[in-house]
Amino acid sequence: MDKREDSLPPDDLPLTDDRESKREAAAREAENELDEDDRLKPEFVRDVLELAEAGEGEAARERIGRLHPADIADLFELARTDERPMLAAVLGDMLSADVLAEMNDYVREELIDLLNPAQVAELAAELDTDDAVAIIEDMEADEQQAVLDAMEPEDRAAIEDALSFPEESAGRLMQRDLVAVPEHVTVGDVIDRLREDTELTSDFWEIYVVDPMHRPVGTCQLSWILRTPRDIAISDVMKREQTLIPVDMDQEEVALRFQKYALISAAVIDRAGRLVGMITVDDVVHIIQEEAGEDILRLSGAGDGDINEPIRETYSARVRWLIANLGTALVASSIVGFFGGAIEQMVALAALMPIVAGVGGNAGTQTLAVTVRALAMNQLTDSNSWRAIWREMKIAILNGTTIALIAGAATALWFANPQLGAVIAAAMVVNIFVAGVAGVAIPLLLDRLDQDPAVASSIFVTMTTDSMGFLAFLGLAVASGLTSMG
Repeated sequence: MDKREDSLPPDDLPLTDDRESKREAAAREAENELDEDDRLKPEFVRDVLELAEAGEGEAARERIGRLHPADIADLFELARTDERPMLAAVLGDMLSADVLAEMNDYVREELIDLLNPAQVAELAAELDTDDAVAIIEDMEADEQQAVLDAMEPEDRAAIEDALSFPEESAGRLMQRDLVAVPEHVTVGDVIDRLREDTELTSDFWEIYVVDPMHRPVGTCQLSWILRTPRDIAISDVMKREQTLIPVDMDQEEVALRFQKYALISAAVIDRAGRLVGMITVDDVVHIIQEEAGEDILRLSGAGDGDINEPIRETYSARVRWLIANLGTALVASSIVGFFGGAIEQMVALAALMPIVAGVGGNAGTQTLAVTVRALAMNQLTDSNSWRAIWREMKIAILNGTTIALIAGAATALWFANPQLGAVIAAAMVVNIFVAGVAGVAIPLLLDRLDQDPAVASSIFVTMTTDSMGFLAFLGLAVASGLTSMG
């Protein structure tokens, strides 16, 4: 669905000439703002910022006012850091809770710093609990308390309860606004309550049925209720099989359950089994995206990998990784130094060493990426880990043999030395085999030790492939009599 559909008249309503002309005008304006990939056009961003800088706030607000909250959030992210306060001042009350909820975390933190606690509290009160928590949870303790003190008691209690759960858990992710009914009522009773109770949330598509202890015993979709006679008991309509999410479950596991069972929503229960909230698929989509991105970035040691992350934080995250890589590189360097005499006798060895290590490193990275993904998706468990290792060993042998034939033949022809070609071919087989085994075994070992395999695996796999590549190639060269140690 296009982001602007909710701001235009529904297609099934009769259109007056005036309404039709407004729709056409809105469509033309939208075309001027977004490109074919639904991104804000550079010229639109530039025009809005120039209007704001020139003091033409009303003109800027008029142009921005046609945007969806997600596009307004994008506008802030596309602006420079020094331009964002000016843009926020121009927007005023158009900087709504919905805009903040769609915004990049780092950009949102910058803007929240410009607001007083009462303003942040007002914005948080307009959001679902999970979105409000996302705004408040990263604030400094004193600022966070000031915002909570400015909130209404009911909203404050909900936020404080959510903050009591671990970060990235179902308790932080869940929404507390839901519809729950006792199992003894009829469909007619449920319909009457939905119509008459003005305190109920307005956004839901599933009703939870609970027992007297408020434990979920089933769910009922709205479509079933609308198509069922009023006198039928809700317990006869509901679906008793359901996926329940413990309140302390990690959000990555929550996302996997939604994916595995194709869920639209799921009940969240506390340790006593009582219904305390629900998680919906729109929240899980963000989690899947975040978790997938995190694993990729951790493999490279790039920190959060966010272009809006402060330079100091990015530097701190990356330099630690590079220092660790420097330490492991010394292992490979010491092996090369041990064979220094052999390299001096045959310079071709120095030219070919990077090829052996580089191809082995790439082979290890391929296996590592597949293994880390399989672990993240719960595809790799105790029951099939040895089968996965054996599979990668067979793939490594096939890959090693193929690359060895190509590299060996090319080396023999280029240097007019068949023995050197045979040595590099054998080293390729050895190193690619080691790379395949290391690429699957190292992340599995780290996972068994309750360490994140996405964080440290790359360092150890790189060290293994470089060291074994140099050792295999130079060792085989000496062992075959191609050269000597000194």
